[in-house]
Amino acid sequence: MTGKQRILAKLRSERTDFLPLMPITMMFVADVAAVRYDDYVRDHSVLADAQVAVADRFSFDYVSGISDPVREASDLGAAVEWFDDQPPAIVESRALLDEKSKLSVLRLPDPAAPGRMRDRVGAVRLLAERTDATRIVEGWVEGPCQMGADLGGLNTLMLDFFEAPPFVEALFDFTVRMEVEFARARVEAGATLIGVGDVAASLIGPRLYTRFVLPSERRLIAAIRAFGVPVRLYICGDTKRIVKGMGQTGADIVDLDLPTPLGHARRATRETQVLLGNLDSVRALRDGTPASVEAAPADCFEQAGAAYICGAGCEVARGAPFANVDAMAQFARSRS
Repeated sequence: MTGKQRILAKLRSERTDFLPLMPITMMFVADVAAVRYDDYVRDHSVLADAQVAVADRFSFDYVSGISDPVREASDLGAAVEWFDDQPPAIVESRALLDEKSKLSVLRLPDPAAPGRMRDRVGAVRLLAERTDATRIVEGWVEGPCQMGADLGGLNTLMLDFFEAPPFVEALFDFTVRMEVEFARARVEAGATLIGVGDVAASLIGPRLYTRFVLPSERRLIAAIRAFGVPVRLYICGDTKRIVKGMGQTGADIVDLDLPTPLGHARRATRETQVLLGNLDSVRALRDGTPASVEAAPADCFEQAGAAYICGAGCEVARGAPFANVDAMAQFARSRS
């Protein structure tokens, strides 16, 4: 089977020859390809070249356009701080929506217009041209909670859940509409799966998640799936209290970070819900040995059951030895 066939078969609950392998790789990829991360996030051709080369080297079953969480915010005019060899970051002290009234005049960006969104669409197009026959091509959008935090400030959003619920609902509605169009542009460019990253959602409990975030994630994921592609939902951090809701979003893949045990997630979701991740990207992949790396995902696989895709709990850490990443791939090729 090709990597693309392998992943799609797993999502259909069909038998596969091996476990699919879909670790998130960003800074690791740039380092392996010997490019500065600033160039990786700014130039879609650099990103595409690096993703293909590293997927070939380590037998990954997909390639991805993921690089940083502030592309959409950048094109909306948010203040962004840039670094030579690190991901860019929002300047929260200069939040774009420092006044709530600004939301009413904010206009949806055009993914085809010059800007960082168009650059990522270009990355997907290149990845599709080079690997679509053999690998899944993943586009990436931000979830409503993360994008809301990028636009209004993380601390402000946490207060607004309690002090300004109607504003949060309007903000999330704006973000969903924007991300649907961004996802559409990537699917038209050749993406065969869309990842949704909603990192900030790990900071709230089940009550707020169920009231505000879950309905918005459902709308976003349903709209993307209507384009004919599966969806991967990733919320890093400790999601034990909200993982049941994550399984109710309609996402084809629920991607879990290290703090959320796969056994707990399996009990909280349906048996056929495909789970991904949970392998410790630092203590196992970066600091472990090939032998310890091969043992670690075995526990993940045992807890998750057949509906499992192999990957790290977060992105593959910078400095992970090649032998350790090879060991993760070897484990995936030893199970089905």
